[in-house]
Amino acid sequence: MSAAPQLPDILSPEFAADPYPAYAVMREKEPLIWHEATKSYIVSRYEDVERIFKDMRSEFTTDNYDWQVEPVHGKTILQLSGREHAVRRALVAPAFRGRDLQEKFLPVIERNSRELIDTFRASGSADIVSDYATRFPVNVIADMLGLDKADHARFHGWYTAVIAFLGNLSGDPEVTAAGERTRVEFAEYMIPIIRERRENLGDDLLSTLCAAEVDGVRMSDEDIKAFCSLLLAAGGETTDKAIASILANLLTHPEQLAAVREDRSLIPAAFAETLRYTPPVHMIMRQSAVDVEVGGGTIPAGATVTCLIGAANRDERRFREPDRFDIFRDDLTTTSAFSAAADHLAFALGRHFCVGALLAKAEVEIGMNQLLDAMPDLRLADGFDPVEEGVFTRGPKSLPVRFTPVASVGA
Repeated sequence: MSAAPQLPDILSPEFAADPYPAYAVMREKEPLIWHEATKSYIVSRYEDVERIFKDMRSEFTTDNYDWQVEPVHGKTILQLSGREHAVRRALVAPAFRGRDLQEKFLPVIERNSRELIDTFRASGSADIVSDYATRFPVNVIADMLGLDKADHARFHGWYTAVIAFLGNLSGDPEVTAAGERTRVEFAEYMIPIIRERRENLGDDLLSTLCAAEVDGVRMSDEDIKAFCSLLLAAGGETTDKAIASILANLLTHPEQLAAVREDRSLIPAAFAETLRYTPPVHMIMRQSAVDVEVGGGTIPAGATVTCLIGAANRDERRFREPDRFDIFRDDLTTTSAFSAAADHLAFALGRHFCVGALLAKAEVEIGMNQLLDAMPDLRLADGFDPVEEGVFTRGPKSLPVRFTPVASVGA
């Protein structure tokens, strides 16, 4: 193991512009790197990242979230372990799967997608990022929680500040301060709403969280506020980048876009391949609990470990032709792509597998179907080539498209 001076640094402009060549060199030559600036060990191979996420031997923890996540969200389910984690997850998970998702939230998703598309369906042009993707998941979450969508701009500002804080690998003090300020502002906004909702339970997710009880344990106001903060940031930022990325990938592979347009049952496969090929989150941190051998070297106990999802998902040891976008590939299982048994690593794995994976899948499936219905001849604006931006989270900053308007199919 070495500092690998020949590699572009993960904080460099060169890396931010295109991390994939650097990922390939890391996997091949330096699968374990000590990164001085972030004081972390960087892991890039699929088998190593998968092992850390699954961690059957309690070698890795989420203790790093105490300093990485708690300053902006408060103490969240991400930081918990053992029985405490199991109980908290049991309190929140039912809302994101099964009957609740089907009956309560699919109509919310459908309505919010349609309302956004209605703003541009007759115009013949749109920017999928600014007009749709950055708004859709946040509107859905606000609606699910029973919050006022008129506060959308505030929600968007808050989660943008939170994601900037989480991705602040260079330690910019202004970004840190803005993130910490968000925690205070969000608490001042949410706590009175939570208290009022406890007195007047409704049919929304916030009421469900207020009333939920497992083994005599209920969530405190602070627990609920922290979970809502996490939900807005994680569910907003990642899903908006996923929607922009799936469309960018299909638009730049017209034959695959045509296949999806003709056979909408391919949307989950296109989403799964997008999560592998261009994941919204490129790195997740863990902390080592003991000295552990990884990638041909030793990570000492108590160290921060940066797991490069973007690198692991393109590991040629795991996926054939990993730098090729192919929704028909046979080494990525669509049926398990949105569960803890996923082949890709975009939702993490194991105990801390993303609780909102099925919600994200529902949003992408409904959103893609409605977008393709509204824009049957969807194409990129002339001369535009989608460009990804970001290091911690990554996706197209803009995606201008053109189409021939079709009449609205109605509500």
